[in-house]
Amino acid sequence: MLNVTQITIDEQRERDEPSYSFFGGVTGFVFYWLAFAIPFFIYGPNTLFFLLYTWPFFLALMPLSVLIGIMLSVLSRGNLLMTIGGTGIAVLCLFWMLFSFLTGW
Repeated sequence: MLNVTQITIDEQRERDEPSYSFFGGVTGFVFYWLAFAIPFFIYGPNTLFFLLYTWPFFLALMPLSVLIGIMLSVLSRGNLLMTIGGTGIAVLCLFWMLFSFLTGW
């Protein structure tokens, strides 16, 4: 039989950081569609003819909006108000800037 002594080691378990990226991605996606609806409310159904020719530009904003949401959610460490407010302002301004440039100011 071996002479074995049991050593107790104080294990410090690493805490897993919760995933903030899912909520940020959903927030960016929702604000993308809200920003997409604003020109329809302002200019009416004629906006559809404008978007018929410029849809690739606006489609390119979708992954960018999701990435903005993820980035702000991670940077604010899951703070709900900071994520929603920052993502909303950033996505709406980005969308409106593109719309303004394409319509010729």
